[in-house]
Amino acid sequence: MSARAPDRMQIMTELVNETEVSLLECKVCFEKYSQKKKHRPRNLPCGHVICLECVFSLAHPRNFRLECPFCRRACKSSETSDCLPLLHLIEILSPATNIPLASGTTTGVGDEAAVSASLGLTFNLSFGGWGTLINPTGIAMCRRSDCVVVAHDGKKRIKLFGLSGSCMQEFGERGDAGNDIKYPLDVTVTLDGHVVVTDSGDHSVKVFDFNGRGKLIIREYFCLPWGLDTTPENEIILSDPEAGALCRLTANFRKGELKKVQKIQSNLCHPREVAVSQTNGIIAVIEHLTAKGPNYSSTSVKIFSADMKLIGQMDSFGLNLVFPSKIYATALAFNREGHIIVADAYNQVVLCLGKPEEFPILRPIITQGLSYPVALTYTANNSLIVLDSGDHSIKIYTAS
Repeated sequence: MSARAPDRMQIMTELVNETEVSLLECKVCFEKYSQKKKHRPRNLPCGHVICLECVFSLAHPRNFRLECPFCRRACKSSETSDCLPLLHLIEILSPATNIPLASGTTTGVGDEAAVSASLGLTFNLSFGGWGTLINPTGIAMCRRSDCVVVAHDGKKRIKLFGLSGSCMQEFGERGDAGNDIKYPLDVTVTLDGHVVVTDSGDHSVKVFDFNGRGKLIIREYFCLPWGLDTTPENEIILSDPEAGALCRLTANFRKGELKKVQKIQSNLCHPREVAVSQTNGIIAVIEHLTAKGPNYSSTSVKIFSADMKLIGQMDSFGLNLVFPSKIYATALAFNREGHIIVADAYNQVVLCLGKPEEFPILRPIITQGLSYPVALTYTANNSLIVLDSGDHSIKIYTAS
């Protein structure tokens, strides 16, 4: 048997070499595919595969259209997508030269390697599903109790789950009573453990304790309250897409006393999702730019300092220059290190845009298993929680 070992090794070596030549080489420039951006394999709509650099080279500089060099079918660069089977094959055949997305170690160098190490994620758990959750819209984490709070369209609008998936509490029936919620859009949890919900049914913001008792209802200040998040000072940052504004809400939540509602940013284009960094108070917001036709509209991510100075922005067109597949941002969050994390429902992925001072350094961190991600949040130990409205579930990815 030992005499055959060198023969088998030679056969395996030849097979790997043939695979690299036949499958792992761009047939336009004849460069080897890699996981790095320049030579990542990209699927064309016709089914042929070329590298990302060739996509850019073949695309028209004005309308970004290109023809497949093999079958001549026309497409746009934004219609291309990562060829995941080839990327996985590259990872298997070259483990020493690639950086697995779900790995806590890295063999790369520079900023990209550091980002990969800090963002290493492993799928851990999924719970919910149709019936337990119905068309969920918002999610938040109560770090005091390690409890996940979800807004959805069920009989009880707010559900509280433990990190194991067990339902701990639910409240907020649809109706007109004080503790009722008609159509919840988003939810956050204050630092003192109160649940704050935006209700599009009566254009209000409603505050509850963890037992579902109503503490405060705020109506007259908003056209359509939508996204919201809690600041390190225990204030609420809230978006109003119809008014094109961001507001800061200050209250004594324990006593149910409203102190002030202040408009802190205006002239935004349909701002919806909003996130606040718990480290430095930096605010990120997604604008939804109007578009004609049935296609996904364009989105823009804007970053503001805690005192509302614009420090960065990037729209779908600009992101397409970095990541040629069309990006439709539907949720965002900050992780513990301050990276901006964005969910992209169009490509069914979660992306890292880097820290505000690096923005945007675009890197996919979840590329499989998502249907329509609509909300993101982080646990105290830096695990990412994704609310997937496509299959009505909550998915937890643990930091490696």
